[in-house]
Amino acid sequence: MENLKLAYKKARKSKVSRWYVKEFETDLSRNLLQLQKELQEMSYEPRPLTQFVIKDPKTRIISASNFRDRVVHHALCNIIEPIFDKIFIYDSYANRKGKGTHAALKRFDCFRRKVSQNGRLLPNARDNNQVFGYALKADVKHYFDSVDHEVMMQIIRRKIKDESVLWLIRKILDNHNCKTPGKGMPIGNLTSQFFANVYLNELDYFVKHHLNAKYYVRYVDDFVILDAPKQRLEFYNAQIKEFLKSIKLELHPEKSKVMPLHAGVKLLGFRVFYRYKLPKKSNLRRITNRINGFIDLYREGIMDKAEILERVEGWNAYAIHANTYKLRKQMMKNLRKSLR
Repeated sequence: MENLKLAYKKARKSKVSRWYVKEFETDLSRNLLQLQKELQEMSYEPRPLTQFVIKDPKTRIISASNFRDRVVHHALCNIIEPIFDKIFIYDSYANRKGKGTHAALKRFDCFRRKVSQNGRLLPNARDNNQVFGYALKADVKHYFDSVDHEVMMQIIRRKIKDESVLWLIRKILDNHNCKTPGKGMPIGNLTSQFFANVYLNELDYFVKHHLNAKYYVRYVDDFVILDAPKQRLEFYNAQIKEFLKSIKLELHPEKSKVMPLHAGVKLLGFRVFYRYKLPKKSNLRRITNRINGFIDLYREGIMDKAEILERVEGWNAYAIHANTYKLRKQMMKNLRKSLR
């Protein structure tokens, strides 16, 4: 019960005003006792997922769990996450305490300096971004739709022996209506984010311990390996393609390639060059379209000035990690002018 209470507090965080949270809280003790009873008796059945589509910028189908199921997800992760987090490699950065996108970008910067010998320039370099070194930038094709449930359970069984916990994990995996039976996880669930790291920890170990790649960073299914010789990265690419077959995954053919560092590496929403970072063009188009939409709503009296500025500040917090001072200044100037 203490675990369920903690899980409930985590599930309601930043959502206290939502109707489904208030509904669950109207009889909190009874709801938690009912969940405890169902889990102990192994009669628990997850509710159907609610699906909706977002474009951020590419189209994704998000599957939201019922609030009572989110409480169960947090309760499960409270127990098994500390067990697995101990075996995750240092350079896995998604959905982990003390990690995140900006930590991953800092680590990439560190690796880039080492590979390029602190920015050693190529012969006849046109500018100070023309440095030595290459990057293998890749991601897994349709990752969340491709995760194989049997492979996942085999991986989990190496660390978890309790049959009731394994039963619960299977229940959560099977609750997703995927195109291929026995495959896929819903985007948007806490457990999916956690299981995504568990599954690709197999890839992490292969890259670090079999290929002995020193400069490797992974964020969910996006990863990058840096090295000086291009041929070595091409060898890594071929080896990784073969390895992923063993866990029933494949690399995205168009998004997995070796490129020179001086060309800029697209990583976690940025185009990263040696001396500077820029937001991806798609992200700039997205924020421009959003601001134009906010201005239309403001003119119709649906949104007020304070709410618009608050929302745009979220993008500024992201963009501040790139060389965007002039861009942000001009964007805010134009926005305030439109809101007069």
